[in-house]
Amino acid sequence: MHLIQQLLFAVALGITAWLMAKRVGIIKKTIQLGKADDRTDHPDQRLSTMLRVAFGQKKMFDKPVVGIMHFVIYAGFLLINLEVLEIVLDGLFGTHRLFAPYLGSFYTVLINFFEFLAFGVLVVCIVFLIRRNILKVARLQPSRHRELNGWPALDANSILLIESVLMIAILSMNAADSILQKRGVEHYYPAGDFLFSSLLQPIFSGMSDGALIALERGAWWAHILGIFAFAIYVTYSKHLHIFLAFPNTYFANLTPKGEMHNMPEVTKEVKIMLGLEQPDNNEAPAEIGRFGAKDVTDLSWKNLMDAYSCTECGRCTSACPANITGKALSPRKIMMDTRDRLEDIGKNMQANGGEFKEDGKSLLGDYIKEEEILACTTCNACVQECPVLISPLDIILQLRRYKIMEEAQAPASWNMMFGNLENNQAPWKFSPSDRFNWADNIK
Repeated sequence: MHLIQQLLFAVALGITAWLMAKRVGIIKKTIQLGKADDRTDHPDQRLSTMLRVAFGQKKMFDKPVVGIMHFVIYAGFLLINLEVLEIVLDGLFGTHRLFAPYLGSFYTVLINFFEFLAFGVLVVCIVFLIRRNILKVARLQPSRHRELNGWPALDANSILLIESVLMIAILSMNAADSILQKRGVEHYYPAGDFLFSSLLQPIFSGMSDGALIALERGAWWAHILGIFAFAIYVTYSKHLHIFLAFPNTYFANLTPKGEMHNMPEVTKEVKIMLGLEQPDNNEAPAEIGRFGAKDVTDLSWKNLMDAYSCTECGRCTSACPANITGKALSPRKIMMDTRDRLEDIGKNMQANGGEFKEDGKSLLGDYIKEEEILACTTCNACVQECPVLISPLDIILQLRRYKIMEEAQAPASWNMMFGNLENNQAPWKFSPSDRFNWADNIK
């Protein structure tokens, strides 16, 4: 019987590993479609940022209550997986509580700590479900934010329900296990009582040994298969940020948030025009492929990683002045649309032997509309709010550059401002020599 369980477990583990590797490969390929962007500078500063923001959850604590609850789920996810390691080894070797004989009484302390985290995760998941579906926090409501309709709303609730079921399974498994230990049933090592699962023991104490073994094994399989399914599901979900938050914060932009990245080719031409730089007559003319971005392949790989790292928390959108005043722009939707385009390209590549075949679509136009990008005030509120250091503004600016510089489709008021900047070196229509006339009346 144990051999059959080992074989079934090995098959489940192998299938999970294969499916995850396949999915990770697709995500990697689509991110690599982005343009080169060197993010290897200042490794010490980058490591510090990652430890503070991704590992330490620093920005989540801007809202302390929600930050603490999120940290409970985050810590539980990381630390409970240490127990999953034992379950995986038990499944492969046909053992039961493999580490218990080696750790002695400390094993009981350790499992009690894991149960404390499991109970905390269960409570927080219930609270988060209530916030979404009963209290109806505004930034999480599909009725207010169209980008959350359909799959995104279902995804958020599904994850919370799955995590709740996994925590109930592990507590039920430990409760049945403890009763079987006390009864001296073969194969169940006497590891002692565990605090939270002991509260469930009265429910199961009247069951026969056979029924308890079936319950314990059923909960064991439910927990580990649930973990395997969760690991695969996460790669299709917004919860991919659980893994990508670490590299995404490490490679985050280190320059001040208000600093916009100019196009080197344009900057050079402007400097030559102003006499700040002399042209190199021996230098071959630079080949400019495209101003700005029309599709994801025109963005940098970091922009694309940002899209996959988005938590869909909506903090960016709730802080966006354009969105608050009723404009079409939602920074969260910008990131979700970018990820949707990447997903479609990934499916295209899978269907064509790993190569992308032109599908007649583009990020700008088919996914993100002109009205959205023109509403942006470039205030950086979205960048400031993001808990994993994503920059929706960077994508918006590149899409807007394409619309204006490649298609020459700027609003009339913008064209007037551009003309003033070119002719008067200021947004206003008066001569540079008159710029300080306002000071003449100051005494």
